[in-house]
Amino acid sequence: MARTFFRRANLLDGINPPRKNSVVVVEDERITDVCSEADAPASSSNDLILDLDGRSMMPGMVQCHYHVAYDNVGNLLDLDLKHPATMLTLIAAKNAELLLRCGFTGAVGAGSLHNIDVTLKQAINRGLIEGPRFVACGRDIVTTGDSVDFHPSWWKLEMEGLGRICDGPDEFRKAVREEIKQGVDIIKLYPTGGHGLSWPADIMTMTLEEMKAAADAAHERGKKIRGHIVSKRGILAGLDAHLDVIDHADMMDDECIERLANEGAFVVPSLYFPYMVVEEKRRTGRSNWGGADEMERGLENSRRTLPKANAAGVKFVIGDDFGTSAMPHGDYAKELEAYVKGAGLPALEVIRWATRNGAELLGMKDDLGTIEKGKLADLLVVNGDPSADISILQDRTNLHVIMKGGRFVECQLTPLTATAKAA
Repeated sequence: MARTFFRRANLLDGINPPRKNSVVVVEDERITDVCSEADAPASSSNDLILDLDGRSMMPGMVQCHYHVAYDNVGNLLDLDLKHPATMLTLIAAKNAELLLRCGFTGAVGAGSLHNIDVTLKQAINRGLIEGPRFVACGRDIVTTGDSVDFHPSWWKLEMEGLGRICDGPDEFRKAVREEIKQGVDIIKLYPTGGHGLSWPADIMTMTLEEMKAAADAAHERGKKIRGHIVSKRGILAGLDAHLDVIDHADMMDDECIERLANEGAFVVPSLYFPYMVVEEKRRTGRSNWGGADEMERGLENSRRTLPKANAAGVKFVIGDDFGTSAMPHGDYAKELEAYVKGAGLPALEVIRWATRNGAELLGMKDDLGTIEKGKLADLLVVNGDPSADISILQDRTNLHVIMKGGRFVECQLTPLTATAKAA
């Protein structure tokens, strides 16, 4: 069987500091060797040899807060009134392919209209469309009159494509089971406002008993659950309810950090969105998103606490509200730079959030997230060293190779012995 040899790589394997002059060998869909040039196995005339000439090789990234069906959302009404479900599904399919071609070989949904995540996952897995490995999310599970149930009652919209309104533990339990029946892999709750929603962050929009009922129902059927949570009170309640993912956690403090680290919940800070909203308000004097002042306070707190939480072992992953008017699809890698420049985190740590930690949330830590023998070959070849300048990941022309499961999605390199064909 022919193999692919990546020679003279600057290896960012997701575990160690960069290693120059490394060789990575791929056969079928898996990595069969990771070694130095001196220890590389002999190649044959059938093998494909790519000389990276010092370019960086890193694992494919995972977008862990992904709204594939957001299309230039300028306000909350755009979520479910801008397009019919059929058109939005086609838009989402293009977004999924764009994410893959931006170097993200995995995605974890964070809320999806009309069951589009599930449909896309099925289409990707059947080879009908290009896209990342996908953990599909479903409708937002919310309570009556909270920040997601915002339409006036006389409109009689019922928002069935966007969310499921529940009150009381039994309704939450049933809603989770129905979402899972539809093929959803991860459930999305909205326990607090804040972070772009109209309700203040310190107001809990659901009880601990409701959250526990939802989490128990998800875990009983082997699925994950996440929550839009901003306040300290909400973070602690989310941990009490055993949510798997805390989205945002803007007002995290030392007590939250200790519990997050000890209990192993994932945190998706989504720092880039509040930064863009705050900058828009500073520039124009207004914002289309609710609570911009509150977001500014949360942004400043996150900048202080993220390095401390990272050092304590909190499991951070990347992902943000791309597809809003301030943050178009395709700008995904700009979020990584926000953590480096905005919070002072080392670029290599942020790359690990995007690769190793992302693979764990994807449920594939044994197969993805690092470059090791036996793992699936989801790989990027980058022109430059993102551990020295993480901003180079923002330019798609710097992604000289994108490989998913040993198959080239993109290859700009000239092979030494054969021709690599991109899909």
